Amino acid sequence: MTDAEYPLGIIGGSGLYTMAGLENTAEHHLDTPFGAPSAPVLTGTLEGVPVAFLARHGRGHVINPTNVNYRANIYTLKTLGVRWLVSVSACGSLREDYAPGHIVVPDQLFDHTRDRKRSFFDGGLVAHVGVADPFCSHLADTLFECIRSAGAVAHRGGTFITIEGPRFSTRGESNVFRAWGMSLIGMTTSPEAFLAREAEMCYAVMAHVTDYDVWHITEEEVSVEQVVRILNQNTAVAQAAIRALAAQLDLTRACEHQNALRTALITDRAAVSAEALDKLGVLVSRYYPRQ
Repeated sequence: MTDAEYPLGIIGGSGLYTMAGLENTAEHHLDTPFGAPSAPVLTGTLEGVPVAFLARHGRGHVINPTNVNYRANIYTLKTLGVRWLVSVSACGSLREDYAPGHIVVPDQLFDHTRDRKRSFFDGGLVAHVGVADPFCSHLADTLFECIRSAGAVAHRGGTFITIEGPRFSTRGESNVFRAWGMSLIGMTTSPEAFLAREAEMCYAVMAHVTDYDVWHITEEEVSVEQVVRILNQNTAVAQAAIRALAAQLDLTRACEHQNALRTALITDRAAVSAEALDKLGVLVSRYYPRQ
């Protein structure tokens, strides 16, 4: 546990840990009521802003998408005071104009996963958060401008479908997702975005297009080698965009997402057990204070 607050959080690959300008670094080995996060959290200051970094798949990419402990990851970042959270993710494109090497900041999300814990509120306390717009538009807009300023070909908008994985799609699935109007396909944005909303964080995605999934018959089929190659090429751009975001984002700005539980909690305070408050206190203490 640390008493310091890190308002900006970055969740993605461990390659982001080595960016120039990251100072006063420290590593935190934390635990949560939901288990351990994927990796120790690296904190530091970037452009004078306290920042927390977490490797979603663990150091060395050892956890597959289904088995990521999304609840522990988000809870850990909440414990550290994160209010603005950027996800850096690899994805496939389901649109001709979103080409490999481009970066997309989506504005909608479709959850097509099956085997994941999607909520912190699974017993003793019930909340129904609104996620009609699952990404914070202010954070997403600012992130988009920072990506463009870093020299990348960037796009704003599109629906991101999350599949279970860890396998890639069949051609039939890929074509169905295109027919549904999906723009991007990946394996980690759900339930991460929904948990971030329950944790009252503003959340946006920097989606790195690594391939055309398998629908584009004139292009090579998606492979791990292709994904890693594009991600490595884009690492410098991602680092530059995050540095620019740290410098430009107004961390004092009021945002409705940082009060998402205000109208979501439905359980009568008298019915909430001490055990539930022990488990969820980091999330709900300002609404259900200790009596």
